[in-house]
Amino acid sequence: MAEGKLIVFSAPSGSGKTTIVRHLLSKPELNLAFSVSATSRPRRPREKHGEHYYFMTISEFKQHIKNGDFLEWEEVYRDNFYGTLKSEVERLWAEGKHVIFDIDVAGGLRIKRKFPDRTLAVFVKPPSVDELKIRLKKRSTESEDKINMRIAKASVELATAPQFDTIIRNYDLDTALQEAYNLVAEYVAAPQPGEEGQPS
Repeated sequence: MAEGKLIVFSAPSGSGKTTIVRHLLSKPELNLAFSVSATSRPRRPREKHGEHYYFMTISEFKQHIKNGDFLEWEEVYRDNFYGTLKSEVERLWAEGKHVIFDIDVAGGLRIKRKFPDRTLAVFVKPPSVDELKIRLKKRSTESEDKINMRIAKASVELATAPQFDTIIRNYDLDTALQEAYNLVAEYVAAPQPGEEGQPS
């Protein structure tokens, strides 16, 4: 089985990338599977291990770093580590799937650098930083301090948008969903580099 493709969706928190990724996963014709990230952050209510994240202690996470088990990892906030396990991507490729990521901007760019020929890196751009703050407050999952940290980080992340293959402006959700679908459908249908003319 040839390795599948990688589709990365990155954006500041509250931009709508998770909604877009869920929409794409609901389309069986795209043959996508979700890459579950590992994290050392505490589990929130209703979150399930192995479905939302692979939850680890800080020491477990650091041991995986030492072992070279991650495709990419980052300390997003102090002692809040996030990463993509190599075993997760290998598992999904073995199932014949293309792997889709809902991932931090820095992590998304690392995956693109590691697999430049088989990664589509998409940046989801919110209407404004003010709109981001409104969306994050509506979630009611985090303290004001944490929201302010995310907003400060968002300004830095927005500056990385030109490093991605393409930008989806999520000003109207229905339009953004359709644009994302068209983009991914075209990408997964295209031959892999070096596979032109081979049967798929």
